[in-house]
Amino acid sequence: MPETFRNRIDACQQRVDAYLDEVLPLAQTTPRRLHEAMRYAVFNGGKRVRPLLVYAAGECVGASVDRLDAPAAAIELIHAFSLVHDDLPAMDDDDLRRGKPTVHIQYDEATAILAADALVPLAFSVLAKLDVAAATRVTLVQLLADACGSIGMTGGQAIDLAAEGQTLDLPTLEHMYALKTGALIHASIVSACQLREDLPAEDYEALDAFGRDIGIAFQIKDDILDIEGETHVIGKPSGSDLKLGKATYPALFGLEASRARCNELLSSAIGRLDRFGDAAAPLEWLAGYIVERGQ
Repeated sequence: MPETFRNRIDACQQRVDAYLDEVLPLAQTTPRRLHEAMRYAVFNGGKRVRPLLVYAAGECVGASVDRLDAPAAAIELIHAFSLVHDDLPAMDDDDLRRGKPTVHIQYDEATAILAADALVPLAFSVLAKLDVAAATRVTLVQLLADACGSIGMTGGQAIDLAAEGQTLDLPTLEHMYALKTGALIHASIVSACQLREDLPAEDYEALDAFGRDIGIAFQIKDDILDIEGETHVIGKPSGSDLKLGKATYPALFGLEASRARCNELLSSAIGRLDRFGDAAAPLEWLAGYIVERGQ
């Protein structure tokens, strides 16, 4: 895998963190506890995989990096919101996230709910202020709304909760993954595409398919890590999915089949990038990282 993008990851992470720091209300702004909790939820050691995908996809299609900051930050705000809600007692009831107390443990449940809720309108405000054509802003807002709503991430979470203790067939399971995790990852890729004027339809279709493949692979890898990972490495209690009776790829089809499907999706995703040549090297590296992390 090319090394150049890996060497720039820190710079990309710092770039989106600086933008997030700018758009989030200061902790001392009233109501202070709410704003402290919002910042705690966002700045808690995340790897910023979704913003990295935005930057890498933007590099692949030749989009201006200055225009990528807003969608990268907006998508990360939505991701942070989803994690706060996922960790709540009514959901997965987790005490740790990225090795730190979850927001409802660090503060309290009501504050956690409010902090997560406040991150959502902030994400759309960030996109609404982006200095691009009005039609492009509308498209970016629509992409993110679909990715996090009932036909995206929130719907996938609802299916996940309803499936606890159930046996799902493979198409149903992968559909859940495509919504629960894949929708926001897919949005990271296609949002960057919207910021390149006159992108050929064939290029968009290839990156659209890449985003769908790697989004499902990401969740399967998460399921594998829940079984094989150690708490101090994965940042949350291992085995939590098994404890909750979650319908996961390893639980339904076994670890060997899970690894094989991950590798199949990785191969398919990378194959979609052939048409871009060296410009796709950052996306190729990130795809490999997503599937191979924790190894």
